[in-house]
Amino acid sequence: MAPQKKRDISTNLETFPLDTALEMGKSCTCFNLRKATRRVTSFYDAALKPSGLKVTQMTLLTAIRVLEPVTIKRLAKAIVMDRTTLSRNVSLLHKKGMIDIEPGDDLRTRKLTLTERGHTALVAAFPLWQKAQVEIINELGEDRWASLLEGISDLVAIT
Repeated sequence: MAPQKKRDISTNLETFPLDTALEMGKSCTCFNLRKATRRVTSFYDAALKPSGLKVTQMTLLTAIRVLEPVTIKRLAKAIVMDRTTLSRNVSLLHKKGMIDIEPGDDLRTRKLTLTERGHTALVAAFPLWQKAQVEIINELGEDRWASLLEGISDLVAIT
């Protein structure tokens, strides 16, 4: 069998200019925020590992604690997450015994609250989160950190 010849796609298709791709990578708000959140999530996940929680689980438990009792719809709106993804994450926390899901005011709604296990998990994870939070703030500096949070809040409000 003869070796296959590499196909030069530029002869068959219009290619996306490299300089445009490079500029987009440098300046795209979405790309850069997603890259940053992957890095920050990994950092917090490593810090929280002894607690058995991932940062996404901790933030979800914390949001439920703040809003409880809370419906899926209200929680999804508050944390800016689509209900399908949220329902999947809620289901996992329910299976771990960290949240209760009870009927809401009508047949279409369900209310979420933390269980004793959920509270215990948050209490155990909080000092680990706090240490990671201090490390992030120290690395960025108070002013840059505060500015970052303000900018993120502004983005959430306008989109």
